[in-house]
Amino acid sequence: MKEKTLFLPGPTPVPPQVLRAMSAPLIGHRNKNFSALFERVQEGLRYVFQTENEVITYPAAGTGAMEAAIVNLLSPGDRILVAVMGAFGERFVDIATAFGAEVETIEVQWGQAPDPEIIAERLRADKNGRIKAVFVTHNETSTGVTLDLKGVAAAVASHPALLVVDAVSSLGGIELRMDEWEIDVVVTGSQKALMLPPGLSFCAVGPKAWEAVEKARMPKFYWDFRSYRKSAQRGQTPYTPAVSLWFGLAEALEMIQNEGLEAIQQRHNVMGRMTRAGAKALGLKLLAAEDVASDTVTAVVAPEGIAPSDIRRIMMERYGMELAGGQKQLKDTVFRIGHLGYVTPPDVLTCLAALECTLAELDFPVELGAAVQAARQEFI
Repeated sequence: MKEKTLFLPGPTPVPPQVLRAMSAPLIGHRNKNFSALFERVQEGLRYVFQTENEVITYPAAGTGAMEAAIVNLLSPGDRILVAVMGAFGERFVDIATAFGAEVETIEVQWGQAPDPEIIAERLRADKNGRIKAVFVTHNETSTGVTLDLKGVAAAVASHPALLVVDAVSSLGGIELRMDEWEIDVVVTGSQKALMLPPGLSFCAVGPKAWEAVEKARMPKFYWDFRSYRKSAQRGQTPYTPAVSLWFGLAEALEMIQNEGLEAIQQRHNVMGRMTRAGAKALGLKLLAAEDVASDTVTAVVAPEGIAPSDIRRIMMERYGMELAGGQKQLKDTVFRIGHLGYVTPPDVLTCLAALECTLAELDFPVELGAAVQAARQEFI
């Protein structure tokens, strides 16, 4: 049977050339060959992050990079502000709380995004500068919502707090300019728009953040930014890297540079619009409003009387396409279609055609071809 096709917000499909690169014979990670690979990867990562800053690579999931950001920047008792618009904003809260930070939140209904002005207003009220950092999720994977990150960065700029961004499901697919927007730390993972298997995470660290690192007293050893910075001077990592994933990363970054970030972001924008248009043409409701809708993942509300799990099951069993379920309170409400990384507009058309057939099998009234035609109008 044909292999399954991933329409998940992660892991995403891995290009054949990346898989081939990962199958290369291993090399020692303490020699000049790895150092050359290290420099090649650093150059590519700086391009994707749009930064001249150092980018630290961990053999970990994106959550590892989130924890690394917290323990390297803060001391127990530090007050932080977290904008929560879904499950991954809550994860920042959970990690910071576990390490003894004093956490204040700005929360919005899932499916919405916080207005940057609300964040600005809260920071203006912090007359004594107690808030040490603002943590935001650029693209909330659980809801298919994208934050106005440029606006948030402008709101934070007038306050001494650091700005830390979870860009796990946005970096490479949605515009993010770390240096230009004066963002202090950006974290991401390998299994999204970077087109790799899970297993690597990244922290890009700016000058203001490095100053905070020297004062931070939260416990850390493996995650310590300073160890990675010191080893980077020799083109190495302080501990054993996932060498095969580094081979794949170098290949994926070259693919990204060849296509160009602007072209990649435009491709993702088209696929986001196609997915939303197709779903609406079938009479389905989207969780996110159009003005905050993500270009990398779409959360679709299942029709009344039809379980999201049934839609996902048929999509997988009959059509070989894997969609994601809802998280936490959205578990029995939405299914999610990922359209990021090694995915093209024709792939989205195929997914929507299968979704039409799936809904018809579940006796939901659909006009076969409506979703494909609506999506096609966004593609041409």
